[in-house]
Amino acid sequence: MSSKDIINQIKELIPKDAEISDYAFEGANIVLYSKDKKFAINSKDLTRDVVNQIKKRVSIRPDEVLLEDQTFSEKFIRSIVPENAGLGDIWFDEKRSLVILEAKRPKLILANEAEIINKITEKTCWVPVVRRCPAINSDIIRNIRLTLYKNSKFRRKFLNSIGEKVYSNWERDNKYWIRVSCLGGFREVGRSCLLIQTPNSQVLVDCGINIASDEFAYPHLEAPEFDPKRLDAVIISHAHLDHCGFLPYLFKYGYEGPVYCSEPTRDIMTLMQLDYIDIAEKENKKLLYDSKDVKEMVNRTVCLNFGEVTDITPDFRLTLFNAGHILGSSMVHLNIGNGYHNLLYTGDYKFSQTQLLGPAVSHFQRVETLITESTYGGAKNIQPSKEESENFLSKIIEETIKRRGKVLIPVLGVGRAQEVMILIEKMVREGKIPASPVYVDGMVWDITAIHTTYPEYMNKDVRKLIFQEGHNPFLNPIFKQPGSQKERMKIIEEEGPCVILATSGMLTGGPSVFYLEQLADNHKNSLVFVSYQGKGSLGRVIQRGDKEVILGSSNGKREMLPIKLEVYTIEGLSGHSDRNQLMNYINKIVPRPKKIIIDHGETSNCLDLASSIYKRFKIETVAPRNLDSIRLA
Repeated sequence: MSSKDIINQIKELIPKDAEISDYAFEGANIVLYSKDKKFAINSKDLTRDVVNQIKKRVSIRPDEVLLEDQTFSEKFIRSIVPENAGLGDIWFDEKRSLVILEAKRPKLILANEAEIINKITEKTCWVPVVRRCPAINSDIIRNIRLTLYKNSKFRRKFLNSIGEKVYSNWERDNKYWIRVSCLGGFREVGRSCLLIQTPNSQVLVDCGINIASDEFAYPHLEAPEFDPKRLDAVIISHAHLDHCGFLPYLFKYGYEGPVYCSEPTRDIMTLMQLDYIDIAEKENKKLLYDSKDVKEMVNRTVCLNFGEVTDITPDFRLTLFNAGHILGSSMVHLNIGNGYHNLLYTGDYKFSQTQLLGPAVSHFQRVETLITESTYGGAKNIQPSKEESENFLSKIIEETIKRRGKVLIPVLGVGRAQEVMILIEKMVREGKIPASPVYVDGMVWDITAIHTTYPEYMNKDVRKLIFQEGHNPFLNPIFKQPGSQKERMKIIEEEGPCVILATSGMLTGGPSVFYLEQLADNHKNSLVFVSYQGKGSLGRVIQRGDKEVILGSSNGKREMLPIKLEVYTIEGLSGHSDRNQLMNYINKIVPRPKKIIIDHGETSNCLDLASSIYKRFKIETVAPRNLDSIRLA
């Protein structure tokens, strides 16, 4: 059904005197704007009937000519919202007739919908959308929302253009085909990127950077089948740079389409990309893109909730599911060709509950092809249990503090940092370790602030702590943020025993390298790796047992650094599934796929996992290389 057909069908269902001024698309959704105040405000029953008839999401809003003055509207909103809701910023998205209310306790507003939400619309004609404020102040979230709502005119036009394209006519004939091109992250970890093509559409899934490599850092966008100007959509599974770090480059070189991801992914990847620019500038490296390209990406991002189904091209239907890897991480389910073929791309996933997140989803309506990661897919990649890992970390911290040392934990700013924070807070709360300061450095603090905005994405235990018991573990006073180099030196030279969480997790840059330089020559201190150490990274070199490593100094000279502190690796805290969990996922996934493609693992792990899956489950399994192409159907 074309966009014109859909609009004509809706027109037949709407009263002639409804004074509809515009029929607009917001992606795959349809919005009607009415100049009749009474109709626009009191049309819920009619909207429900229209949705049931055309099987599309439809909403009716007042036309902007009916909207009250923003100053008056804000004053009224603040007068009607209860003080204990913690109302913060109010944003007006004028071209879409929306007013966004940020509150510390949004449920207190939503629970009284008739008293608050309805009255706001009746009095001002603005349609309220309630969002949570970060419990920790977050400049990045404020700037993202400011960018979106100050560009209301552009967003309305852009979202409408998506809908026009999604509902363009197409027909699937007997020449229909689906092909996947491997542009990065195959038989390697880093620069994840794959292109999915049909005769009608081209969709890119992930677009990452390998931060541990200079020679093989970027995806193969020089492949002849890839052209950013022909690309219809980009989907980002999660916010780690090896999956999203190259995305702004696309906008720099001509891409003008949408990016689909979860809302936490949008916020975190924006921060990660801006930090990547900042580090590149400090290290005098060539900039791939700048903040303008990141802003362009934000303006063109469309956020989806888990389980929300949406058309992204005429023949691609997308649903995101929890992957259990980091906040907002998604498994990407694509219904291609109106049921012709169903593809599941796992991204990075964890098939068990962690301190922070619930396990990856394993039940779907249809899956013919599965693309699964294999970071720990080798036969020997068996991680200890969560309990063993947590007890081991507790023992390391307790013993290090007892000998008046400091514990350095290099962390990925997203995921492992917050997992370890929640774990340490729990240990302190339960009296398992002393309540020593925990210094959170690098961008960890800013990303943690984003976590406090989206507790609904966390597991049931953390949600219960926050919503029912009123205890947000991230707000425990043991967590402290160093604000300057002077404060960092004070932690090293004057402060007593402590734990330090700092980026980067592979010791490839950031404050974790500074702390290592200061702490490495003292046997009282401990270094604890809790995440994957990429090939070529300083973390991998130390992890394998080298007692001296080479560091670049501020004057450009290379210096030897002796490693005298205790070095530990705790694999059970990883956000990736180990070999047993990967095999268990294949065993438990419903329905069982007919074809499995292995990616995101070192060559031996990819081949080992592929062979084992085939032998055990008798499923066609391949481990392609970068630049290979595979026809799915």
